[in-house]
Amino acid sequence: MSDDLRGLLETHVGDGSLPGAVALVAHGEDVEVAAVGSVDTAGTAPMARDSLFRVASVTKPVTAAATMALVEDGLLALDMPVARWLPELAAPMVVRTPSAPLDDVVPAARPITVADLLTFRAGYGFPADFSLPAVAPLFGALKQGPPRPQEVAAPDAWTAALGRIPLLHQPGEAWLYNTCSDILGVLIARATGLPFQDVLAERVFEPLGMRDTAFAVPPGKSAGSPATTGRPRTAAGWSSWTRRTASGAPCPPSRPARAAWSPPSTTCTPSAGCCSREAPTGAAGGCSRRTRCGR
Repeated sequence: MSDDLRGLLETHVGDGSLPGAVALVAHGEDVEVAAVGSVDTAGTAPMARDSLFRVASVTKPVTAAATMALVEDGLLALDMPVARWLPELAAPMVVRTPSAPLDDVVPAARPITVADLLTFRAGYGFPADFSLPAVAPLFGALKQGPPRPQEVAAPDAWTAALGRIPLLHQPGEAWLYNTCSDILGVLIARATGLPFQDVLAERVFEPLGMRDTAFAVPPGKSAGSPATTGRPRTAAGWSSWTRRTASGAPCPPSRPARAAWSPPSTTCTPSAGCCSREAPTGAAGGCSRRTRCGR
């Protein structure tokens, strides 16, 4: 099988369709992997099994998995109106018909729920016809076009802009692509009080051993470089978020490995000396079990 798989990939690399590719086919215990071509059109480096790739829309099922983990914890509920965490979406307006202008609107018939976002039926997103008036603000105000993350507003400003855009359909009425997943990212961050990337790391990436999955490539590693052996934990690597104690001092760098995220604690408070949104472990200065302090 490996020769056939490699030959298939080499055909597409040879005709210029793409500079390189990696493919894996598994059937039971039988696994075949092929890597061909280069990581870029300049032939900077050969493609390898552990080359880094931009996952793009594969982020959507990852975001959904993190959301369901919070549902399982009881922090979110499928029928919960998202306005609790996203007040910008508390009173959405809906265009009277999909082809109506942006100022021809009616109130939403019911609140947007977590289930609406998970199923892409909240009323926001891309239909088959991109020329509809309510689609234009998704590209303009929200930068929902080709991926240019450096141009997208910070989550609070982005959500405020979203709240000024009418829904294309009533909540629960129609499936629309893309935007609901972005809204879930803001919802998860606000509901947990943690950066979205940290929630994904702890609830999805680290348990699955996805050590090289993050929102940015760490300095010194190109998109085509081999995988790392562990997740960077400095501001220059995974994220700029630093856990701090109530006094403002950073958590000890030698702290023990964290256990899984725990349900809300009624005893952990900033005055107790634990790290922000983490519970004390019993050892002085420790901060291993994550909870939601002060909520």
